[in-house]
Amino acid sequence: MTETSPRPLSPQDCLVAIMVAVSASDENIRTSELIEIQSAVNMLPVFADYDIDRIKRMSQTVLDLFEQEDGLDALFGLIRENLPERLHETAYALACDVAASDGRLNETELEFLAEIRYELNIDRLHAAAIERGARARHVT
Repeated sequence: MTETSPRPLSPQDCLVAIMVAVSASDENIRTSELIEIQSAVNMLPVFADYDIDRIKRMSQTVLDLFEQEDGLDALFGLIRENLPERLHETAYALACDVAASDGRLNETELEFLAEIRYELNIDRLHAAAIERGARARHVT
């Protein structure tokens, strides 16, 4: 009799990991980005049963993966394995909100968002709508 192993990440863990990864993508995690992550976890229904203490663990996991040579590929592999397709656009929307939260997008963040679009197979038209919504929410 074989025992099925539990998934290493919950769908909510994957969403948090995506947000942290966007924040860390430019090697400068800003306070506004951390506030955006915390706010999303506190307010969105998808996180209703999420243990907020896991944010720190997921943040460390992402940062550890970013230090490895193939860490980004490993991160996206974990996300593809554990994030249901119905939450792919949610993940992209959260990533855009974090990236836009400081009022500016640098080249590294834009490239990382493009990578997320590719890895999660986000339709370009849907991505444009999500990006426009994030811009509108974070205009200063």
